[in-house]
Amino acid sequence: MIKVEKENAKRAVVFLPEKINIANSPGLKDKLQALFDEGINEIVVNFSQTKMVDSSCLGKLLMFQKKLKERQGELIIAEVTSNYINKMFNMLQLQKVIKIE
Repeated sequence: MIKVEKENAKRAVVFLPEKINIANSPGLKDKLQALFDEGINEIVVNFSQTKMVDSSCLGKLLMFQKKLKERQGELIIAEVTSNYINKMFNMLQLQKVIKIE
């Protein structure tokens, strides 16, 4: 299950489940879109529990980074604990496009 915590009127944290793939990535898109529509300009995506992602997840993250950047906002990836995900992000050089903390 994808959980959202709003820290204030402009910042929210999205906590991802263990796996994000084609089956549940539409739910991620819906959560991100709802935050975007509310005017949240800084969305932190917390990967602390996530062990597996696929290209559908990456596509959603890139799409919302672009949308947020267009209005001077930012999408941030945080607390990546999975070696698999870290290696994939490094291989794709994702840190050049999305801030990774």
